Amino acid sequence: MRVRPSAGRAPDVVRALFDAGSLGVQEDGAWVVTHFPAESSLDDARRAVMRADPAAELRTEATPDVDWSEAWRDQLHTHDLGALAIAPPWLAGAMDPRRTIVIEPGMAFGTGEHPTTRGVVRLIQDVIRPGDRVADLGAGSAVLAIAAAKLGAASVAAIELDPDAIGDAEENVRRNGVADVVRVICGDAALLLPLVAPVRVVLANIISSVIIELLPAVAAALEPDGRAVLAGILREEEPRMRAVLAGGGWRVIAEDVEDLWWSATIARS
Repeated sequence: MRVRPSAGRAPDVVRALFDAGSLGVQEDGAWVVTHFPAESSLDDARRAVMRADPAAELRTEATPDVDWSEAWRDQLHTHDLGALAIAPPWLAGAMDPRRTIVIEPGMAFGTGEHPTTRGVVRLIQDVIRPGDRVADLGAGSAVLAIAAAKLGAASVAAIELDPDAIGDAEENVRRNGVADVVRVICGDAALLLPLVAPVRVVLANIISSVIIELLPAVAAALEPDGRAVLAGILREEEPRMRAVLAGGGWRVIAEDVEDLWWSATIARS
């Protein structure tokens, strides 16, 4: 089964797929690809996906009789993103642990396979300074929080609303040896961000509508020379987002574009 979630709904779709009996998922551009045991009801899976995201596009097809519990691993790759790289554990053995973010694919969104994750990792290499305090909103797998720690941040609050993602995030933090820097917190970013402020950097790989709602809280949380790195924004949404940012006293100082997605580093005007 291949599912193309609507903007920002990928985590909901992934959760619905696992609840319906999926044996694993991977990101393939804008698509989420999964497989089910032969005895599974695809009709039930379709209904679960559409309940989670009524605007999702969905395709199904028969697959060869192979051991997908292992074969899906062949579809994941390492991603070299400049000063940092992202890899699953079975591909990370020969890589430099100081610059490698090792992420075990799970229910939490953020394996490095999605352009928005890669866009933020590229942008923050010119943003994070040694000793920075960072807040990662919608942390998912904690991949971006771990990236900030490996770039020298002194403390990172990885805030995630979905309780099902917390275990994966905490395990990834431990696996990458940054548990003394990254603290995973379950809760609403709008409520928790003021409690971890002030920070010099805010990361928000969410969806454009949620980002817009959070911008006042982000502005209040940032130190005077602070930066925010935004992602989860479709290229077709860029003009509106730029207008909102300008109207709210923000300026775009760097951007990254990959496939359908626009990411940006912003600062107060």
